[in-house]
Amino acid sequence: MTQLLSGEERETGTVEPGNFDMAFKIGLDDDSDPASPRSMPNYRKWFIVATICTAIVCVSIYTTTYDQLSQEFATTRLLSATGLSTFVFGIAFGPLISGPLSEHFGRRRVYLVAWLAFMIFTVPSAVAQNMNTLIATRFFGGFCGTTFLAVSGGTVGDIFSKDELQKPMALVSLASFIGPSSGPLLGGFINYYLHWRWTYYIMLIWSFLIFIAILFVPETFHPIVCEAKARELRTETGDTRYWAQSETTRQSTPKTIALTLLRPFQLFFLEPMCFCLNIYSAILLGILYLFFGAIPQIFRTNYDMNLWQSGLTFLGIIIGMALAALTSPFWVLMRTRLVVRHREETGKEDASEPEYQLPSAMVGGVLIPAGLFWFAWTIQGPIHWCVPILGSSFFGFGSVLSSCNLLFFNYLLDGTVEAYTQYAASALAANGFARAFLAGMLFFSIVWFASVFMSDEERIATFPLIQIPMFDQLGYSWGTSVLAFLTVAIMPSPWLFFKYGKFLRRKSKFASTP
Repeated sequence: MTQLLSGEERETGTVEPGNFDMAFKIGLDDDSDPASPRSMPNYRKWFIVATICTAIVCVSIYTTTYDQLSQEFATTRLLSATGLSTFVFGIAFGPLISGPLSEHFGRRRVYLVAWLAFMIFTVPSAVAQNMNTLIATRFFGGFCGTTFLAVSGGTVGDIFSKDELQKPMALVSLASFIGPSSGPLLGGFINYYLHWRWTYYIMLIWSFLIFIAILFVPETFHPIVCEAKARELRTETGDTRYWAQSETTRQSTPKTIALTLLRPFQLFFLEPMCFCLNIYSAILLGILYLFFGAIPQIFRTNYDMNLWQSGLTFLGIIIGMALAALTSPFWVLMRTRLVVRHREETGKEDASEPEYQLPSAMVGGVLIPAGLFWFAWTIQGPIHWCVPILGSSFFGFGSVLSSCNLLFFNYLLDGTVEAYTQYAASALAANGFARAFLAGMLFFSIVWFASVFMSDEERIATFPLIQIPMFDQLGYSWGTSVLAFLTVAIMPSPWLFFKYGKFLRRKSKFASTP
């Protein structure tokens, strides 16, 4: 017999406890289901991707304002640089909250709340009257702003089928590195011609426009969409028997949230595949931060460039990254061929492997050290400045193809969305924490080393390269070569993941392994 809702239940659409008749289970029939986010028109899907990418670039831009900060607040450049370290630590810890919560409350709510908080914490950064305020607010800015980076893989996986993932993921991964690359470029002009506060004023204007765009982004997390569909049916019909799968597993809200927040740590420490990817991408990100920190000072020292001119040297990396993103259709075709061959061998029409995302990373792993060595040994003597910039473009090209981007974002975004499906955001949170925390620790350790073991005169003389003290001891060429040798050491990783990835995923409690 049909059970009708009371007045209060009719307003809230509450499900009848224990009344889970399979005939009334609400789900998404397939990707063509009108309620499915994957059935949205392409223009809406790409609007969501564009919003995500723009937000990621906005958050990732942390420009160098050290000179003006030191003068205005009468502080050392070491203390001024600490704002970057706290910002990176915020990026590390933010995904641990926003990623899992998006799997509980849905993507849209987390986006709206976190982005509003990012805007709020950018205000005190813009009007700060001392360095302590700026350092603290940069942490919370990174903490809230990294939400788009943490949840983007889940959102794109929500709205695109696995056979369509690679193109939008290429753009998302590109945005995450275009931001840091664009920071010195844009910041060079802003801080050369305007007051340093305009860095944050411009970020506020930009973030407000993004917030308006977020208001038009619908909920995409499938369990939340099913819940909304079931709730709507209960409210419209007054029948309490309509229910969604996620409603049967919901425990008390505090306990559910606690378990949700614990999941990234479970994935990080207990999932062999996630652990290996986390360590690999963390090492590469640390190298990337070190290289980015050295480039402006190298050109200002060796080629006597000013602030905005040294920022323009990042165009080599940016162009290389953009060209790498344009190769995405080639890698899509390669993956398609691998999938077709795999389906012919297994006889399963929907069979696929996340490892088929990795060929681009195999090529990128070779280009990264090649670009670094090229850059290292052309930044000396009478060699024109455009030659090392050309070498840096190969580094940027390889970074997008390799683990920093397409291995992590296509194998762990595509692969995690494909392999870890419902827990993609938590897996990304675990990886984001590992990458950014290592980079933050690396930067903080260098600043601490300089403050403890160097005299005031040494710190003043060497601070243009204080982010990488080894440059002071080894010189530009050998210092960059050390980074190149590190990338050579981890170059085989994508090949090993390709061969043994399925074996590692079979040991997973979360991954969807055939």
